[in-house]
Amino acid sequence: MAERNRAPAGAKPDRLWVVGDLLTIKATGEQTNGAYAAFEIAVSPGNGTPPHTHANEDESFYILQGELEFLVEGRNFVAAAGSLVHAPKRIQHGYRNASAKPAKILVWAIPAGLENFFLEVGDPASDATPPPPNFEKILAIAPKYGLTIG
Repeated sequence: MAERNRAPAGAKPDRLWVVGDLLTIKATGEQTNGAYAAFEIAVSPGNGTPPHTHANEDESFYILQGELEFLVEGRNFVAAAGSLVHAPKRIQHGYRNASAKPAKILVWAIPAGLENFFLEVGDPASDATPPPPNFEKILAIAPKYGLTIG
């Protein structure tokens, strides 16, 4: 098996494979003085995030393309392109692309910091094919960033 290309030592990639989805970092805490981080995520059919809770960040999701099934505060609903979904910190939430078409979302994490979790668990998107998800790694690193999965 060929080794995946990696960014040069010390360089931070802006495009990452995270659990099979392509995440592009649009803004980091370093760029926003810690105010927020922003990401664009291409969510493949059948993919998404498991229910989880953030201790530190509020998250907002703007659906750019397609539709996603969301769980926020025990409520399930579908959000289509043009919808904005807000998930306050300490509230369980998650989403899933239940359709056969890709979806694309813009995500804000307020305050910044969540980008560091993605940089630690993600794989630089130097290949067109995502690597298999490493759920053990994600579960081990999540608490470091105030994330509770499940």
